[in-house]
Amino acid sequence: DAICNFVICNDSSLRSQPIIFNPDFFVEKLRHEKPEVFTELVVSNITRLIDLPGAELAQLMGEEDPKLPGANSTASGFFRSLMSLKRKEKGVVFGSPLTEEGIAQVSQLIEYLHKNLRAEGLFRVPGNSIRQQILKDALNSGTDIDLDSGEFHSNDVATLLKMFLGELPEPLLTHKHFHAHLKIADLTLFDEKGNKTSTPDKERQIEALQLLFLILPAPNRSLLKLLLDLLYQTAKKQDKNKMSAHNLALMFAPHILWPRNVTANDLQENITKLNNGVTFMIKHSQKLFKAPVYIRECARLHYLGSRAHTSKDDLDLLASSGSKELQPLKSQKRSRLDSCHQEETQQRTEEALKELFLHVHNMPDSAKKKKLIRQFNKHPAALTPGSDVPTSPAPRRTRSRSFSGLIKRKVLGTPVILERKSRDSTPEPVRVSKENVQLLQKCGSPAHMSQAKLKSLEGQKEGSCRRMRARLLSKDSSSL
Repeated sequence: DAICNFVICNDSSLRSQPIIFNPDFFVEKLRHEKPEVFTELVVSNITRLIDLPGAELAQLMGEEDPKLPGANSTASGFFRSLMSLKRKEKGVVFGSPLTEEGIAQVSQLIEYLHKNLRAEGLFRVPGNSIRQQILKDALNSGTDIDLDSGEFHSNDVATLLKMFLGELPEPLLTHKHFHAHLKIADLTLFDEKGNKTSTPDKERQIEALQLLFLILPAPNRSLLKLLLDLLYQTAKKQDKNKMSAHNLALMFAPHILWPRNVTANDLQENITKLNNGVTFMIKHSQKLFKAPVYIRECARLHYLGSRAHTSKDDLDLLASSGSKELQPLKSQKRSRLDSCHQEETQQRTEEALKELFLHVHNMPDSAKKKKLIRQFNKHPAALTPGSDVPTSPAPRRTRSRSFSGLIKRKVLGTPVILERKSRDSTPEPVRVSKENVQLLQKCGSPAHMSQAKLKSLEGQKEGSCRRMRARLLSKDSSSL
């Protein structure tokens, strides 16, 4: 389950470079390796946010041709024939389907505009048509262009960028996504009674756009990111260029979102929604190209062998039930590393103890050696290295026999043996001497008695013996 590998870099100049971590790594991996699984995962969450009927859902999935407004009108037929005539003379970049090569050429225009965002009326004021044609031919031929030479104006470059987007065979956001964008514009908040309000639900709109951008073709998504970032930076300098996000949306909505071969009359019912949608994209462009957290989690679980969940609701439900499936494997890997480290440390400790014990065992006999051996014996059996080295058993200390103890054994016979209680506190039977059996029978006690009772009986017997001994001594003294 090791997904990430450690790479050792020997180049000292590269070690100081920051490490780039892509949180969408598994998302991109799933998109390229299993596009069908990825599309099903994303579309299932799109339909959770917006209501797409069967026909519109089939168009989004590419199963049916998109039905666009004004497709059957005579005006649309005229525009379609006109655009087809223009595309007969298409070059490598302009008028051709979007490719990585075309994006590489157009990115030169975007980089130049990033340096010249203060021009007033940028993207609104047209440039010089002659200079634009020269620049267009250079881009189509693939020759190197020095835009910083001063030969071209920023308005020339901005107008040429709009021209490139307008001559694409289909809008940058594709025909398949047209109806989905109309539904996203209708996402509004609900009041306490569950009724729709006129306030846009920005969080749901951002989430829906994030999902919709995930299933765009890779070239379209790459160029869209470059373009929205440029428009976002342009709107930030509207005090200089007089171009707000809404003004920029009016300039670019017909090129990136409107269907091809349609007029403004065909879109009169939805033209405000489309323009507002592009305005929203420009304002929130820095958030729209990040996959939602639950999509990242599903993609990660898909490659880690766990059960992948297909919607945010499944993940929320699973998290509320306290399931262990979504726990990050990072903690499990850390616990395994900690256990391995502990085992290695314990093994080294045992080896060091064994070496130390051998050194102590080879020392000459002395009080210091005996003291060290006693300290070794205090260690647990798992850490005591004495098992490998034969050592002489320590002699048991014999208890001293006092004079009073000898008198008691002579007079009373075999003493009562009281066993210590075991660790599990199980009582053991107490053995009594033959001479005490008669005394116990007289008292009516059972053979197994408590220690306190036996001590009292022994005390009584010892007292009677002392009195008898005193009488004998008194008789002997009187006879003398």
